[in-house]
Amino acid sequence: MVSVRFPAISFKHLDAVQLPDVCRVRLHHRRGDPVKDVEATARAAVRSSVRLQALAKGGSVAVALGSRGIAKIPLIAKAVIDELKLMGHHPFIVPAMGSHGGGTAEGQVEVLKKLGLSEEALGAPIRSSMDVVDYGVTADGARCKFDKNAAGADAIVVVNRVKSHTTFDRTIESGLVKMVAVGLGKAEGARSVHRTGPPALIETLPALAKIALQHSPIALGIAIVENAQKDLVALEGVAPEDFFDSDVRLLKVAKSFIARLPFGTMDALVVEQIGKDISGAGMDYAVMGRADLRTVPNPSEPFASRVAVLGLSEATGGNGLGIGLADFTTIDVVNRIDLQQIYMNSLTSTLVEKSRIPIVLQNDLDALRATVSTSWSPTDLETRLCLIRSTLHLQEILVSGSLLDTALADGKAERTSDFFPLTFSENGRLLTRVYAAEDLSKVKA
Repeated sequence: MVSVRFPAISFKHLDAVQLPDVCRVRLHHRRGDPVKDVEATARAAVRSSVRLQALAKGGSVAVALGSRGIAKIPLIAKAVIDELKLMGHHPFIVPAMGSHGGGTAEGQVEVLKKLGLSEEALGAPIRSSMDVVDYGVTADGARCKFDKNAAGADAIVVVNRVKSHTTFDRTIESGLVKMVAVGLGKAEGARSVHRTGPPALIETLPALAKIALQHSPIALGIAIVENAQKDLVALEGVAPEDFFDSDVRLLKVAKSFIARLPFGTMDALVVEQIGKDISGAGMDYAVMGRADLRTVPNPSEPFASRVAVLGLSEATGGNGLGIGLADFTTIDVVNRIDLQQIYMNSLTSTLVEKSRIPIVLQNDLDALRATVSTSWSPTDLETRLCLIRSTLHLQEILVSGSLLDTALADGKAERTSDFFPLTFSENGRLLTRVYAAEDLSKVKA
C-alpha cells in the first residue's frame, strides 16, 4: 500500500471550542416489499433467459460481477452460477469494475474476495485480466473496449444494482448499461468513458454500451434494486435489448427508496465512515450535498457548511476516494488511505477533486472542534451539528438541539434519547457511536 504520514499538529485555541450536546433521532424511510426468496428469484431470472435456454449444453458463460456494497451479492452470484450449472453450462467469473483494484488483474480478484466473491465461495473459476478487445468507435471518437475473457465466452450474464449515480442526475445512471460500458470495459474502457469529463457520462457511456451490446455475447442482465435498509426490493432478469429501458424504469424505483436527512441545511456534518462499498464517491452527494466538480454545480440542498470524515469502512480497504469532499479528517484516516488506489480512480475517471486531502488533524476531537468552530454558526453551542454513520446508513443520526425541531418537522423521524455530551478517549478518539447498539468494546482507545 502506498500511503503518506502526516505530522501530529496541535492548535491550542481548539481546546476552548465547546461541542454542543446531541440526542439520538431515528429516521423512517420507505421500505417497500422486500424480495422474499432471493435465491429462488435469482435462479428464476436465469431460467427466464431465452438466449441461455437456447445455448447448447457445455457452453462457457461469463458472469460479470464487481460492484461494491450490493446486499446479498454472494447469495445472488452463487444462485446464478448454480443455475447455470444446472442448465448444463460452464460458468466462470469476470471482474467487471473498470479500473478498480488498482487497475490490475490481481487487485480486481482481491476486490471480489472482499465482497465474498471468491472462487471457493461461488464454486466457479475467476478469469481476471485487464486485456480487452476493441469493438469499434463511437461518433465522438471513443473506442469501445471490452473484457477479452468475457468476449470469448459463449454467453455473458451481467449482474449489477440499479441506483442513482454518486455525482450526476440523469435518466440512466448506475446499472446494467454502466457495467457494460465501464465495468466490462476495464481500465481502458473506463478511460474512454471519462476522458471528456461529465458530458461523456451522458453521451459517450450510452453510445459505448450500445456498441458492446451489439458485438458481445451478452445473454442476460440481473438487475437489483435495494431500499434504504439494504433489503432487496427488485431482482429481475433482463434481456440485452431491454437493458436501457430497464435501467430507466428501475432507476425511478431505486430513487424512491433513497434515504435522506430530514433537513436541508446544517452547519456541521460529521461522517463516521466513507468507502467505495458505501458510495462510488465514498460519500453520496445527494445526502451530504457536495459533488464539488468545477463543471457541475452542487445542489442547493442539502448543504453543510463544514464536513468532517473520521474513518474508512472495513470493506473499502485503503480506498479512501471521496476524502476530497471533506474539510477535515484525521491522521488515522489518511494513514489508512492507499494513494495508489484513489489516484488510479481519479486518473481514470478524470474527476480528480475527490482524491484531494483535506486539513488533517491529530484526532477525532480536534476534527470535531475544527468543524464546529469554522462552520459559521453564531456560537459553538448553537451549531447545527449532525453526525451520521455514513451516507448509506441513515436509520439513526445524532443531532444538536438547534437541529432537532427541523429534524422532527415532517413527521418521518422520532427522538429516541435525551441530550448527552459526546465522549472521547484519552487519545481523542470519538467513543460515542451514531448507532447506539454498536459494540463499543471494538472501538480502540
